[in-house]
Amino acid sequence: MSKVVEQGLKVLDVESQAILALKERIGSDFEKVVELIKNCTGKLVVTGMGKSGQIARKLASTFSSTGTPAVFLHPAESSHGDLGLVENDDVVIALSYGGESPEFAGILKFVARKGIPLVAITGNLSSSLAQAAQLSLNVAVSEEACPLGLAPTASSTATLAMGDAVAMAVMAEKGFSSSDFAEFHPGGKLGYRLLTRVRDVMHGGEALPTVGLHSPIKEVFSIMTHKDVRGAAGIVNENGDLVGVITDGDIRRRLEKSSDPLTGKAQDLMTTNPRTIDANELAEKALFVMEQFQIQMVFVLDKESAYPKKPVGILHIQDLLRAKVR
Repeated sequence: MSKVVEQGLKVLDVESQAILALKERIGSDFEKVVELIKNCTGKLVVTGMGKSGQIARKLASTFSSTGTPAVFLHPAESSHGDLGLVENDDVVIALSYGGESPEFAGILKFVARKGIPLVAITGNLSSSLAQAAQLSLNVAVSEEACPLGLAPTASSTATLAMGDAVAMAVMAEKGFSSSDFAEFHPGGKLGYRLLTRVRDVMHGGEALPTVGLHSPIKEVFSIMTHKDVRGAAGIVNENGDLVGVITDGDIRRRLEKSSDPLTGKAQDLMTTNPRTIDANELAEKALFVMEQFQIQMVFVLDKESAYPKKPVGILHIQDLLRAKVR
């Protein structure tokens, strides 16, 4: 093993052990921090200097995207007017491994004077920061991953992991759902996947292949061939409700078994109780249903309409793949 590979593996080992050591510190203080943030009626102000500042920015973004409005406050800028963004209903989280950064002085005095709750995430519970805070979370590490033992590495990783643990616990306590998440992430592939509904990608209107129970088999064959979505036909009763489906597989089996495959009516060939999906479901769920039941298409219903059993569309698995739902 080369020295380069050995060094890389050592870094991963040291940092992973630093995270695992945090498990013993998830206790009553952690619960109190989560409860404090959950019940905050203002915003979360996250602050830190240097590497801790970079992590603070990330955590503020994580909280904001998971249902807790949060902003980053630069400690050095706070004493030059930026303390104005901290309000009485806010909660402040300060990140500092050593807990003695002089840039925090203005923030610590301000929150103490205003009675604003302060949470410290630090590796030094005896520090000025920890002593000033109402609650502290310990992220002390036994060693840094840096070969010199100087650069913040394992300590930064532990701080980030503890912050993420708090954020995810708050998210769960608030009952933040995937639909809530989608509202805050409309851009990119993730947003598209979470926001795209079945009705957005289905075929409807004139493209919908449906026939009546008593339609001749020949007519069923024709509609399955000439509609936009080929290979299936929905069978509806006199009320327009979906009662069955005929697929290419049904046709092939009829051709094999019948000497006169064009005789008969749709009801003689259809499969009853076909799989359906609601138009308002996420398109991703439709893909899951198709894969679970090993089918290529589903008919779409609108269960919130006045006719909840009437088909309003048809969705093929290729439509979902073209839409890059996966």
